[in-house]
Amino acid sequence: MFLNVIFMLWLHLAHAASIISGSNSYPLNSRSNTLGPRTNLIISNKVVSPDGFARSATLAGGTFPGPIITARKGEHFAINVVNRLTDNEMLKSTSVHWHGIRQNGTNYVDGVSFVTQCPIAQNHSFLHSFEARNQAGTFWYHSHYAVQQCDGLRGALIIYDPEDPLSYLYDVDDETTVITLADWYHVAAPVLSHIIGTNANSTLINGLGRYQGGPQSELAVVSIEYGKRYRLRLIAMSCDPNFVFSIDNHNLTVIEADGELTQPLLVDSLQILAGQRYSVVLVANQPVDNYWIRALPNIPGLNSNNGQSSAILRYNGAPVAEPNTNQTKSTMPLLESNLHAFINPGAPGIPEYGKADINLNLVVKNTGGIYSVNGVVYKPPTVPVLLQILSGAQQATDLLPTGSVYVLDANKVVELTIPAVNIGGPHPIHIHGHSFDVVQSAGNSSFNYVNPVRRDVVSSGVQNQQTVIRWVTDNSGPWFLHCHIDWHLDAGFAVVMAESPSDTQKHLGHIPNAWDELCPTFNALTPAQIGAENSYQEAQNISTLLFPNT
Repeated sequence: MFLNVIFMLWLHLAHAASIISGSNSYPLNSRSNTLGPRTNLIISNKVVSPDGFARSATLAGGTFPGPIITARKGEHFAINVVNRLTDNEMLKSTSVHWHGIRQNGTNYVDGVSFVTQCPIAQNHSFLHSFEARNQAGTFWYHSHYAVQQCDGLRGALIIYDPEDPLSYLYDVDDETTVITLADWYHVAAPVLSHIIGTNANSTLINGLGRYQGGPQSELAVVSIEYGKRYRLRLIAMSCDPNFVFSIDNHNLTVIEADGELTQPLLVDSLQILAGQRYSVVLVANQPVDNYWIRALPNIPGLNSNNGQSSAILRYNGAPVAEPNTNQTKSTMPLLESNLHAFINPGAPGIPEYGKADINLNLVVKNTGGIYSVNGVVYKPPTVPVLLQILSGAQQATDLLPTGSVYVLDANKVVELTIPAVNIGGPHPIHIHGHSFDVVQSAGNSSFNYVNPVRRDVVSSGVQNQQTVIRWVTDNSGPWFLHCHIDWHLDAGFAVVMAESPSDTQKHLGHIPNAWDELCPTFNALTPAQIGAENSYQEAQNISTLLFPNT
């Protein structure tokens, strides 16, 4: 293990040197909390107080958010996730998902517990080696084991394109312009997962925030220079709420949604759901001063009073002080249907509703806080779906969990309709392994097959609305499709899309032995080694509105 760590450190230093000697369009990493694509990612517990309230958290790299992982388009990733978790109040195994990376041919490093792998046990590690072919943009990574990401395992992953066709619109795009939006909780996630309906205590922007009744905790500052244009990369690394993002007195030009470039679109505010990302260009053209950056969550009682759910945009030369700017009513909010793919626009297949090769309808219901999809509550299988497929299971009737796995033939156009759920919405729907074309956005009565936005997380809308998406099954393997509100995923809001199981073994090729060892190691763990043994009893001390203890 020690030699492995030294080797990965050498790779990281070599990567840093290559950046310094490389293209000027690629940012120089002046911040120590930035890693290259070949690195160790240490998962550990640490007491932090990002909003002034101290608690033990589950962190990547010892910080919240975790280190920004950066690469240039076409670079190979080799990320060794090392599990050094020790806190018995939280889960001590882990898995890490690289959100938005399609993993074509490498489904086994997608990082989804019980779909593509077993969790990484305490004091073990697993190397995620993958390409991000032809992908560039704003991505992120997070735990994909139960509700662990809500305890803090979240970070940004940025792939820079030295030949970005929209680079003429901005001057600055580096680690200082990555803006992370997150919810934060004062109680450990395994405890909260037993409670029906739980709300965050605060909103953190770039890892800092304040909570109602709390201290005047430090806020994040985004420093800019008058006259320059900045590509802000917004990431909603949220367990639950969506945010309405705006910057006082400034407009924003959207140029990317979820790792896919868009035709530039001017807005003055945007709603961003859990898991979604946007790149927006900010022109520093206002008087030199301090301005509030706002990310208002859809959580009762959380507002921007006293600097809550806020950060500071500070022009060089402005005093070191909190802004006194006021929020004005938004007149140009982002409408998803106004976004259009910049590269190769157009949805696949016959441009008519219901005329795809495979037409699916996912009806989601909520009963007592438990979610079902087409009548089935998703419960993670004990054997990962990928391992089932590699062991010979090919038909939906053979694959577990029963009723939650949809087998799709290869190279077919899929059209998926998701009617809105009456409770807990809008729900952010995410599919792994693909971007998709949003041929009908929630709240829009018309369809667009000509130039819809392409992305990987979409709102299912609110009551009486629906969302329709299309993609092509060109990536054999089991891909998770779920609500990106972690509490809802944990309560059953998920299915698995198993693309051409008969092709999966060939498509993936050689799978490392370390992957085979994950399940026997995890399955040998005792409840004490798994962690969070007393979470239900702790939840009983907080609330009487609990899920059944299973």
